[in-house]
Amino acid sequence: MLTAFLRMILRNAWRHRLRAGLTVLGMVVAILAYGLLGTVVDAWYAGAEGASANRLITRSSISLVFPLPLTYRDRIRGVEGVRDLSWASWFGGIYKEPKNFFAQFAVDGESYFRIYPEFVVDERAFRDFLRDRRGCVVGRKLAETYGFKVGDNLTLKGTIYPGNWDFVVRAIYDGARKGTDQSQMLFHWQYLDETIKQRYPGRANNVGVFVTEVASPDQVAAVSRAVDREFANSRAETLTETEKAFQLSFVAMTEAIVVAIRIVSYLVIFIIMAVMANTMAMTARERTAEYATLKALGFAPAFVGLLILGESLMLALTGGAIGIALTFPVADAFAAKMGTLFPVFNVSTETVALQIACALTVGMVAALLPMLRVGRLRIVDGLRAVG
Repeated sequence: MLTAFLRMILRNAWRHRLRAGLTVLGMVVAILAYGLLGTVVDAWYAGAEGASANRLITRSSISLVFPLPLTYRDRIRGVEGVRDLSWASWFGGIYKEPKNFFAQFAVDGESYFRIYPEFVVDERAFRDFLRDRRGCVVGRKLAETYGFKVGDNLTLKGTIYPGNWDFVVRAIYDGARKGTDQSQMLFHWQYLDETIKQRYPGRANNVGVFVTEVASPDQVAAVSRAVDREFANSRAETLTETEKAFQLSFVAMTEAIVVAIRIVSYLVIFIIMAVMANTMAMTARERTAEYATLKALGFAPAFVGLLILGESLMLALTGGAIGIALTFPVADAFAAKMGTLFPVFNVSTETVALQIACALTVGMVAALLPMLRVGRLRIVDGLRAVG
């Protein structure tokens, strides 16, 4: 009985092949677009989602553009609950052309990689990096995008710190997990500071942020308050926040774009829902006499309604399955085209689950009105109908 029922649904769904094919194609495009837009939103939040629960970022309370004195290092390290500490400064250099954007940070090499264990570096290569004052470490994705190899010379044109800056690629880091940002360049803060002392003495001995590792996530709030109290009423007051909050502050600057992307993704699903509903309404009108005949033969209205629902779900899920399958290669191609603009661009299981949910919702909603109409259909009126 079930096999015959499914065979009937299959035949009905593809009775008008052109209409069914176009409906499935529309569903494919909608689910694919929804998945890609959802992945873009996920990529926007990737930095915050990958943040550690026991890392704190201390910056100037006024703005991130104002540096903090390096002398704060020892006072922060002395705060109860602080297990480890490092620091970093945004460099903002240009590699060959302004369009070649990627993140560059001057860091305290040894402590920075200790606090960020998700950056996995070969031990021998890491020792070479520590020995070379002009050495740098680049992420795997960055290396693949620009063809960097260990031993290559790399020159950046400074914007915040004018002049040409020469580096040597000493190591390439990989991510310990899938969501790790592998598109950064990290080099020695000491090299930056020594050069600044020669060129701009007044700007030396400053850092952009301090990165603190707390012994336990439960101590995060207390340590944050203690650090900021330490520098209250000083010439450079601080703001200490979790790494996730720090990352989300950048996302907030472009929140309108994220909201617009979300609206477009839902709008795409709404449009295909309307298209599916129109398709199912046309199908039900054409088969009014058939449905009336089934009712006359003794089939319950629920059985006839299930035929309509099954046909709608088959079209929706067929298009949804193809759309989901295409999402992965298309996302990979998009990520390759964007280079380092999106450091992390992975289709998540949550996105796939939402795509499946959207396909199911479209299939059920599109069949709802035709099912109600057929359920109320009088046999006599249906037999008189002409499709």
